[in-house]
Amino acid sequence: MADGDAGQLQFDLLGPLSVRRGGRKLALGPERRQAVLVALVLRAGHRVTHEDLLDDIWGDHPPATGVRVLPSHIYALRQALETAEVQGTDVIRSGKGWYSFDAQETRLDTDELAARSGRAHEAKASAGPAVALALFDEALALFRGEPLAGLPGRYTNSVRRQLHEQRGTLRRGRLECLFLLGRSAEALEELAELTASRPLDEGLLALQIRALYTSGRQAEALDAFHVLRGRLREEHGAEPGEELRGLYEAVLRQDDAILLPPPGTAPAPVSPRPLVNELPGDVGPLVGREGELAQLSGPGSSGGITVVAVDGTPGVGKTRLSVQAARQLAHLHPAGCLFVDLRAHATGQPLPPRRALARMLRTLGWDSDRIGDDEDELVAAWRTATSGLRLLLVLDDAVDSQQVRPLLPSGPGSTVIVTSRRRLAGLETTRRHSLGPLPEREGVRLLSSVVGADRVEREPEAAVELARFCDGLPLALRIIGARLQTRPEWTLTHMVSRMTGDEDRLKELNADDRSVAAAFQLSYEHLPPQQQRLFRVLGLSPTVEFDARTPAAMLSLPAHETGPALENLVDAGLLRQPRPGRYRLHDLVRAHARRLAQATPNTSKTAGTAALRLHLDAARMASDWGPEGFPAAHPLGASAFTDWRDAADWLDESRGEIVDVVTHALSLGENRLACSIAEAQSDYLISRRRHHDARAVLSVAIESARHTGDRRTVAALRNCMGMTELFASRTDPAQAWFEEAADLSRRYGEPGELARAMTGLGIVALQSDTAAAEAHIETALEVIPRSDDWGASAAHSALGFTRIAQEREEEALACFRVALARARMVGRPRVQSRTLMCMADAHFALGQPHEAEPLLREAATLATAAKDLMLLALALARLGTAVHQEGHPDTAMAYFHRALTVQRKMKRENEPHWGRVEMDIRCRSGRAHLTAGRRDEARQQFQAALSLPDASAFDLERTQAIHGLQECADAEHVSTGQKHAFPR
Repeated sequence: MADGDAGQLQFDLLGPLSVRRGGRKLALGPERRQAVLVALVLRAGHRVTHEDLLDDIWGDHPPATGVRVLPSHIYALRQALETAEVQGTDVIRSGKGWYSFDAQETRLDTDELAARSGRAHEAKASAGPAVALALFDEALALFRGEPLAGLPGRYTNSVRRQLHEQRGTLRRGRLECLFLLGRSAEALEELAELTASRPLDEGLLALQIRALYTSGRQAEALDAFHVLRGRLREEHGAEPGEELRGLYEAVLRQDDAILLPPPGTAPAPVSPRPLVNELPGDVGPLVGREGELAQLSGPGSSGGITVVAVDGTPGVGKTRLSVQAARQLAHLHPAGCLFVDLRAHATGQPLPPRRALARMLRTLGWDSDRIGDDEDELVAAWRTATSGLRLLLVLDDAVDSQQVRPLLPSGPGSTVIVTSRRRLAGLETTRRHSLGPLPEREGVRLLSSVVGADRVEREPEAAVELARFCDGLPLALRIIGARLQTRPEWTLTHMVSRMTGDEDRLKELNADDRSVAAAFQLSYEHLPPQQQRLFRVLGLSPTVEFDARTPAAMLSLPAHETGPALENLVDAGLLRQPRPGRYRLHDLVRAHARRLAQATPNTSKTAGTAALRLHLDAARMASDWGPEGFPAAHPLGASAFTDWRDAADWLDESRGEIVDVVTHALSLGENRLACSIAEAQSDYLISRRRHHDARAVLSVAIESARHTGDRRTVAALRNCMGMTELFASRTDPAQAWFEEAADLSRRYGEPGELARAMTGLGIVALQSDTAAAEAHIETALEVIPRSDDWGASAAHSALGFTRIAQEREEEALACFRVALARARMVGRPRVQSRTLMCMADAHFALGQPHEAEPLLREAATLATAAKDLMLLALALARLGTAVHQEGHPDTAMAYFHRALTVQRKMKRENEPHWGRVEMDIRCRSGRAHLTAGRRDEARQQFQAALSLPDASAFDLERTQAIHGLQECADAEHVSTGQKHAFPR
């Protein structure tokens, strides 16, 4: 059956149990667990008691654990049935002693079976055996083998028996239709099989006797009656019923009036017409599209026509897939299969509907002199000609919906498969399939099917590289395969070397009359001029994925104008939309677009620079420094972003691709711009704990900065690298970078960069030498420019840390107040949140938790606004301590629980302090439990802190946890009067 929405569950019970959500098959676990699920699903909406479930599945051999076995199965099923789209909406509900399945957003193939069975039996009574036969076939096609194969239990066995009965009834109905249509010979083999499984079914035997007689096998019909009579006498002491005895006597009399089908039910004899099958021949297997093929070749509508639209990028394999699906559907369409190339792109002139209609009418046997030239008359004639036909029609390479609509047949049960590079939004369809590129693994499989598995196995890495170069496009992979076929002396590695650049890649993807670039060019030429211009500049985007703002900047247009144009390119099959509002070109399409853009160098240069400046704008706006924290080089004017949140969200959407922007800028010769982007990006990347990416970006920029002549940037990039290492807890390399930056700043006379370098050195020195730290930071405060609010805030915060280390808390508070005032002038929440927590720490040191609490509440709010999980966890943990010290340990526990929840959401691989934060939270929680007299709970928290894998790396927190355990032991000693030896 076709899959439903991403949130909908599809249960297939008419074979081995299969459950899908949005096309993805779910792993359900062992067979007994699956049987539990079936027992609940088929009683959806009803409460099933634990005892009933045990009896359903385990019967007379219940597990030793009794009903306690059920929760583990139910928990695993809930996990399996839940997805990211429907989290928190358990489909299995529970209460005291019962479970119930929520049937909302659930589809069962057994429901579809019931519906199709009803239509078939109704058609047999009203529409006649010809229509009913097709409907019985559709219903039986739902069975995929043994229903619920392999699942144990009484309930499942009962359901399986019922489904077998339904299948038998459908088979009998189908066989009756064959008999009524005068096709008894086709029914005999299946009748023999069915009567063997139901030897005492007199109605089924009656049908077999009539079919045998009608097929000229009178003796066998009589023998069948004698076999049944002998079995009835032997097993039940009974005789066959009156109807069967009457049929037996009619066979003896050769009474055709009783035994033959009623007059008028079989179709009148017609002159035989050869079965039409215009489907193109296959060359090679269809590789990597098994899932799409299964969906495309699923049974369609019985009462009307089924229209399936397949769209996608040129060369993605639409025609091959559609033809394969048509071959699998051919047996359901006795009128034949027609294939029409509508030539939207193959020539300069698409096939007009009137010519397509005339051709199809001639194929169905109409004389040419009956076929006129008026399109309306042709449409009427086509609908009349197909009204009684169950036809399969493949319409390949359609230009639009208007070309397709007149060609739709009218016969019930007919199927139309339409392929187009465009998404035919105006065409009413039963199903739509937008084909994407093949995954890498399937691309290698396709290549292997063309060049031979032995060549691929000899060079597996080169095969993967070729699949990547072709970006999963079947046309490209087949062309490469053909070239390798005709050149057996070429290795796959040699082919890879020939495809290293965009131009080389497109040149190699050319074999005789097949060319990837030509396929793209035909689609491009069908675009209006404005969309052609948009398509060209998209090839110059510095990132593979983009939104409407990127081409808007490149074309100097408002984003709201480029959005609809991008959607038109999606409809044209030249652009993909992996997420709402996000677009990307297929790699080969991108190479073609870039080649077109580079044909006009001036436009190419302007558009490419504009895209880079958009990234610079985003990085500066999102930075905690604020746009004013950067030098005047590359002034940006009005920002494309409403505020820092908008810019940060835009960079977040770019994900890992923003690190490629600097390399792209260098490839365009924009060295200074590349260095400016790297400097601006570094703070954003540090805030996202992407230290590795920050290092990569800065390393490239530092090497390039030597050739720009921009002395400030040379020092600034080293400061950025120092900050990266500092936040990554790598103090030695951080110190080295800050020292280099300081030396260069003094040499070049750059006070702003000198101040930042000295602040960094002061923070590094705080680890071991507060006097040196104080000296470095004082130097920074002497030279820092008045306009550098972020730098001043950082320096005063660092001095505040130094004062706390020197136990001069009041002076520390004064430093933090200045730091907060300068941070508020920048307006970024992360710096303010961090500074507020520093102030709170000073108040804690002064024994003033009531002063710390409001500061921490604001810090938590700001951390939430900044989407900084680390700061939020720290703020919540400190807030819990403040509430605890004010005498409310139980209230404090809620804050500690929230802090741990936030900490667990952090990416451990990106955060060097991940374990340290958990240790800190648990130690704080343990102290709160101790205050409340809950020694066991306190001990659990301290032990959990010490059991973390990297606990030994954090001396302060480890010491706190050990002391906490000692306090627990001491408290227990006091309360019990016993001595405890505490292991250290």
